Order: sequence, then C-alpha cells, then structure tokens
Amino acid sequence: MIDQQIRNEYPRPQFVRQAWMSLNGEWEFDYDDNGIGEREAWYEAHDFSKKIIVPFCYQSRLSGIGDTGFHDTVWYRKVVSLPEGYEKERLLLHFGAVDYEAKVWVNGKLAVQHEGGHTPFHADITDILVEGDNIIVVKATDYSRDVTLPRGKQFWEEKSASIFYTRTTGIWQSVWLEPVAETYIGRMKVTPDIDKNDISLDIFLSGYRPGAIVSLKAAVTFNGEFITEDLFSLRNESTSRHIHLEDFNDHGLGRWWTPEKPNLYDLELTLIVDGTVVDTVQSYFGMRKISIEDGKLLLNNRSYYMKMVLDQGYFPDGILTAPSDDDLRRDVELTKEMGFNGARKHQKIEDPRYLYWADKLGLLVWGEMANAYQFSQSYVARLTREWIEAVERDYNHPCIVAWVPLNESWGVPNILVDKQQQQHALSVYHMTKSLDSTRPVISNDGWELVSTDLVTIHDYEWRKEVLAERYKDKETALAAQPGNRWILVPGFPYADQPILVTEFGGISFQLNEWEGWGYSGATNEEDFKERLNNVVEPLLRSPIIQGFCYTQFTDVEQEINGLLTYDRKPKLPLETIRSIIEGIRN
Repeated sequence: MIDQQIRNEYPRPQFVRQAWMSLNGEWEFDYDDNGIGEREAWYEAHDFSKKIIVPFCYQSRLSGIGDTGFHDTVWYRKVVSLPEGYEKERLLLHFGAVDYEAKVWVNGKLAVQHEGGHTPFHADITDILVEGDNIIVVKATDYSRDVTLPRGKQFWEEKSASIFYTRTTGIWQSVWLEPVAETYIGRMKVTPDIDKNDISLDIFLSGYRPGAIVSLKAAVTFNGEFITEDLFSLRNESTSRHIHLEDFNDHGLGRWWTPEKPNLYDLELTLIVDGTVVDTVQSYFGMRKISIEDGKLLLNNRSYYMKMVLDQGYFPDGILTAPSDDDLRRDVELTKEMGFNGARKHQKIEDPRYLYWADKLGLLVWGEMANAYQFSQSYVARLTREWIEAVERDYNHPCIVAWVPLNESWGVPNILVDKQQQQHALSVYHMTKSLDSTRPVISNDGWELVSTDLVTIHDYEWRKEVLAERYKDKETALAAQPGNRWILVPGFPYADQPILVTEFGGISFQLNEWEGWGYSGATNEEDFKERLNNVVEPLLRSPIIQGFCYTQFTDVEQEINGLLTYDRKPKLPLETIRSIIEGIRN
C-alpha cells in the first residue's frame, strides 16, 4: 500500500485558516481484540501489523482493509515530520470524527480523550512536540453490540439487515494539523436577522491573556463587493456584536439565502493582539430566516413548501465516509436535479463538507442526531453531550433549517407511557432550543411526539386514495396511526403546528442484480413511475401538509428503495422524477 493523500480538501469550510497540514493517507494500524494495547503501552512502542488509509474505517474497501468483522478496539500510528516554521506556533491536532471513544498520544504522552462518534475534537500538542519526527498514536474503542450507544444506522449484529447497515469503527473523518498563535479565535457563532438586516456575531477566544489589548475586525463582502467592516475591542474570552449590513435585501432583488438563490456573504475575521495581527479566519454566512407564524412554516417570512428526500449518507466503498469531496457535491446536485429543495440527513451527523455544498448550491437540511436504540442512564448522558457538540458545530450553516434530536422513539421506545422517557425527549427539545432559538426543533420525528415545533408523520401507505383521504384535513391526519403509532403522546395536544409527512414512499425497484427490500415494490420502470406519483401527488394536493420527505435518496446495502441505486444511478430519468416531485405529470 503506497502512502497517499486522500480527502485533501480543507475539512472545516466555515472556519478556514490558510496554514494547515492534512494527515489523511496511510497510517499504521492494528486490532486489539484482547484489550491489551494500553496495558502494554502500544502508544510508546508496538509492531503494527497492518496499514490503513485514513479517513476510511477498517470496515470499508477504501481503507485498504475491508473487514466487516467485530474489532471494537483498534490502534493507529503515524510518524509526522512538521513543516518548517510550525514549531514557532501553537499546534492543534484536529479530528473530524472518531467512532466511538478516542484516546490520542503524541510522543508517548496523552494529548486528548473524546467520547462521541460523530463530532469533532482537537488537542493543543505544542508542549509535547520534539525536534524531528513526531509520533501520533490513536486508540479508538467502539461498542458494536451496545444498543444504548448513539449509533444511528450501524447494526449491532454481524451482517446488515432490515434498516441497519455496516458498522463504522475508528477514524472516519479527516485528521489535520493547524498552527495558531498563543491567542486565537476558538470558535464563532453568526446569527442572521433578516428583519433588521443585521448579523449577531459571537466570538470565543482561546489563550486569552488578561491585560492584553485585544481587538477584532470583521469584514463582510458579497461576491467581492465591500458591504461593511467593524472593529471592536474584546475585554475577556468572549464577546457579542451586532453588525448592520448596508445592503438591500427584499422584493426578489436582494441577497437573502434560499435554495433557489443560495446567496452567501463572505466574512473575514482578523484578531489583533497588542497591535499585531495574530489570527485570520475566513468564513461565510447566509441571510436566512426559518419561522412559524399562524400555523404556517415560513422561509424568509414567506410560506415555503419543503420537498425533501431522506438521505442516509452511506457510500458503497466508504460506508459513512464519502470517497471524495466531489461525491458530496454530486449528492447535493442530484438531490436538486430530482426536484427536491431539501434533505433530511437520516441518523447521521453529516460531514461538514456536505453542509458546505448544501450552503453553496442551495439545499435545505434537517440536522439529525445518530440515535441509540434503547433507553438507559448512560444513554441519556451520551446523547446529551454529543448532541450539544453537534448543534454547536453546525449552528452557522444557513442550510440547516431544523433540528431532529430523536427519531421514531429510538432510545425512548416506551415514550408513549413512560414519564421518564417523555421527560428525556422534553429535555432534549428544550435544551436544543436553549442552544439555538432560530430553528424549529422536532422532539421525536415520525410519531409519539411530545412538545414540538412541527408535527411530523411517517407514513408508508402506498395507495393514492387512502393518502388523499387521510390528509384531507388536520383531524383525519392526526387521528390516523400509520405504523399503528400515536402521532402525539397523550397529554401533549396539537397546538396548530405545521404538519409535514417526513417519511413516506420507500418504493423498492430492483434495477440491477442487487437484491433487497422496500416498503412497497415496483415491477418495472413504468410501474415505479406510477407508484411514485401515487404517493407524492396526494401530499402535494393536501390542503394541510406543508412539506414532505421521500424515502429515500439511494439504495443502501440491503435496502433497494432509493430513487437512485447505491452507486448513484437514477432508476428513472432525473427529469421524470423532477416532474413528479414538482407536481407536473408528463
């Protein structure tokens, strides 16, 4: 296996520094099935028997291993030669995601620990660097059979089945190094306000020194055109600032962000300490508002019908990791070409590069937690910590228009009758709103909802006349029990929230030799076309439904209910799918 650089694009496109070094590519690798690695100090010395291509998990073909067996503890090692000048700065070691627990040593010294398989973490490794080569060792521990673990669609049995797929263990998003100054911009939050034509800018510093004279310059441009600039002082680790945009933004001539016109402003942050520029970060934002008024779901103060597709975010050769940035971009393009204006990223906290392309090309995204399957006290703590990190990571993306912390009572299987599980769902709902007051939150997507901003229903009925009757008015929609599940938990009455059908369809159509299942089956292309129209048309014609999410974007492993095959080949001409999604019959 030759050393190579894979997934070499900047991993964090909303918070870009010019100086960075990718650590993707070949690493040494080994299984630790007997759990002896830490006791034997593999982080100091070990004869690694395998090679792996990072950021692909060992279960994937692109890793160079392709072993789908159970190996819950794995180790990585890489020798890194630092570019000239890096030793003069603080040096951060970043991990996009490691599933599920990670311990990282640099030159034999513990640098960082992290729990949570889908969210980023980093370590300042400056003080443990040595001259010449530096050795990074990672121990990743998964719990493949633990159904209280936030795992999404990763199956706890050996072979994929039903709605569950191949597991991901260890590093599955990019690893990189980034030099920074003693004081630097740790993170930021940008909150647009289209009604005032303002943005609220929250800045959080790392390495702040009391007594230093610190200021920050925020420069806003649009397609290279100067919009505004603000220079202000910081007297502690964090500050908030409102910046007015001297810009025209309405009547179709302005620069609001929508899927049809994904306008983005560029934002450059420059940090100045004691008169010297010490940090510069490039970012962007969209002037976009998602709100609910008088029972209507609005985008930028206008009624907006969401036409979404359920997207699992799996790839045949990379599993949870896209083979390339172009693959992520193409998924967004294909979604739009089929007539959808949004995607529900299902049971996966998606790669930030996907969200970047959704921002740039114009696609609404519902951000969803990777859920556990059963309830426990450790589950509550795990989910809560990781979900906070997910909301913090993705807050600035204009494409994100809703949060889905729970789906179909996963992790809370007895929520209908169990008060403790109801309180958990309520706590996650309110916690999410406390972190982000600008987006709707769905407490338990699909059924058995407690307090919620949207009422979302999963319904795999395939008969056109039944769907038309069911969604003719709110009373019949809320009284129905698709899947034999209550829509709202008793004690949480309907409060005129917008109603959306956020899973439906699931029509299987076997286009090639790949075998699998779906919720209903088509025998040929014409039958598939007719069945697709039969489930979409009643929702488009319903006077009470304000959006839908079709299941699903692609086939995935044993599921063949995608509009595209697993390798992204359309089962119908894209223009045919588009005409159905847009309500135009050929």
